[in-house]
Amino acid sequence: MESLISNYWWVLVALLCLVLYKYILRFLFGMVIVPEDRIGLITKKFVLLGSDRELPDGRIIAIKGEAGFQGKTLAPGLYFGMWFWQYSVTMEQFTIIPEGKIGLIMAKDGAEIPTGNILGQKVESDNFQDAVKFLENGGQRGRQTAYITSGSYRINTMLFQVSVTDMVRIQESMVGIVTTLDGLPIEANQIAGKLVEGHNNFQDFDAFVKQGGNRGLQPQVILAGSYNLNPWAIQLEEIPMTEIAIGYVGVVISFIGKEGDDLTGADFKHGNIVAKGSKGVWLEPLGPGKYPINKYIMKVELVPTTNLVLNWASARSEAHNLDKNLSTITVRSRDGFPFNLDVAQIIHVPTTEAPKVIARFGNMVNLVSQVLEPTIGNYFRNSAQGSDVIAFLSTRKERQESAKEHIRKVLDEYNVNAVDTLIGDIVPPESLMKTLTDRKIAEEQKVTYETQKQAQETRQGMEKETAIADMQKDIVKAQQSVEIAERTASATVKKSEGDAAGVKLAVGAEAEATKMRAHAEAEATKARAQADSEAIKLRAAAEAEQISLTGSAEAGKILAVGKSTAEAYELAVKALGGENFTRYKITEELSKGNVKLIPDVLIGGNGGNHGGSAMDGLLGLKLMELMDPEKRKEVVAVAEIVETKQKPKKDNINP
Repeated sequence: MESLISNYWWVLVALLCLVLYKYILRFLFGMVIVPEDRIGLITKKFVLLGSDRELPDGRIIAIKGEAGFQGKTLAPGLYFGMWFWQYSVTMEQFTIIPEGKIGLIMAKDGAEIPTGNILGQKVESDNFQDAVKFLENGGQRGRQTAYITSGSYRINTMLFQVSVTDMVRIQESMVGIVTTLDGLPIEANQIAGKLVEGHNNFQDFDAFVKQGGNRGLQPQVILAGSYNLNPWAIQLEEIPMTEIAIGYVGVVISFIGKEGDDLTGADFKHGNIVAKGSKGVWLEPLGPGKYPINKYIMKVELVPTTNLVLNWASARSEAHNLDKNLSTITVRSRDGFPFNLDVAQIIHVPTTEAPKVIARFGNMVNLVSQVLEPTIGNYFRNSAQGSDVIAFLSTRKERQESAKEHIRKVLDEYNVNAVDTLIGDIVPPESLMKTLTDRKIAEEQKVTYETQKQAQETRQGMEKETAIADMQKDIVKAQQSVEIAERTASATVKKSEGDAAGVKLAVGAEAEATKMRAHAEAEATKARAQADSEAIKLRAAAEAEQISLTGSAEAGKILAVGKSTAEAYELAVKALGGENFTRYKITEELSKGNVKLIPDVLIGGNGGNHGGSAMDGLLGLKLMELMDPEKRKEVVAVAEIVETKQKPKKDNINP
């Protein structure tokens, strides 16, 4: 039982050792384990031996083993000898600066910042990760000019306090005006510090200070982009860039720089015009475009280089607004009538003369108010004093030309070109205008009456002349008729003479032509007779030959036809008998000729006679008369042939 209890205690001790091993090792060996994402901040509680182990007055960080907060830190790892009764180790997270941010450092210990400065100068300290090196190299307590950018750092927070702030971003078409908070004082008679190079747009403020940069307004500006600027050292104001539109130039007035030599010569006594970079009005103006101008150290006056119209009219003003304070000019005539007139003046400022205009007047508004307004107003007032209203109105063109010439001479003295002077609307007094209107109406009526009278007189004369002209027309017509009759008679005589001569010539020509035609006709008749004689002989011979041949052919044809017909009839007679054949042919021919076979009146006789009666013979003859003559001949011929064929038989019967 005792053995079991003993084993139980040993197991319990082993478990406790496993759980509390850090404390046990720390107690026995002074072991400290720093995790990977931590650093160990050491506080030394006491020093066993030596009086030099105490911190100097005013110091809070020990760098030589003194008691107190230690400058040295423990990086991630395993350490021994850090006895808990002498050292206190605090685990601190890494200092992390996010993207787009910077870390501003304030040191709690170090040397004093020199009088007049407000920021501690940068010393080598591995981005403030080595506190011992920072203090050994003379790092100053307070806000530091240096900063740390985005990343992770092992910062001893017992010495350094880190504040995270944003980077500075300048937008497009904007410019950053810089005012530094540390550096040397600005020189006397200057409103901005001197120009310093090599500080990377104020991102390396220590370089700026070491090169003698001044605190206060800086001549250098920062353009669009992102910058790591220490807000404890720099104040930034973002303003738009200076834009010079087309049709304008920008005359630069610089408030800083050295006093430059006057470049205008002895004739120009209205201010100094200096070279670029000097204090004063620059000789070379800026053309159209955008410029990163520091508005606190220089000023840009816009001067229009196109023709500029200025209106002395209450109801009209141009877009440039230089004439917004100009109004209609009121003048008084010699006869005491006040009246108003509108005037327009066109001017032009040459580019090369723009700096002189600004040097003389400061801006274009002063040019208008100090020169143009009094010059033009007084000229027209003086001009109206020497004339009455009516004369002024009637001589408007001459007065406009005179004003143009006068104003041109005046403006030439101020380096401005007068392009033209124009007189606009002239408004005389209403009462005077009514009187003038009534007078003019009366004069016009008088002229109208005179014109009408002259018109009537002219009309009377015209009617008289018209009547004479109408009579003259008849006279002229009669005269023309006489002349026409005379000319017609003369033409008739001439025509008759011409006709007689023509007939005579025609008769002679016709006789000659007849003679020639007769001779030609005789010759032609003779030739035709000979030709006809020859033709007749040839035709006679041809016809005789033709008749001979035709006759022979026809005879042969008739003989052949007759022979064949006779043989046919002979066969028919044999078959039918002579009388029957004759009747058949007669009937056939009668049918072909559409002969009426049965008469309307039939006369009959004795039918007992075997040989036929006389009436039968007459009927046969009548029928034959009705037949076609050619057919009748053919029938007769056939009958004769048949009769001839039958005669021998009759002879044999009746010898």
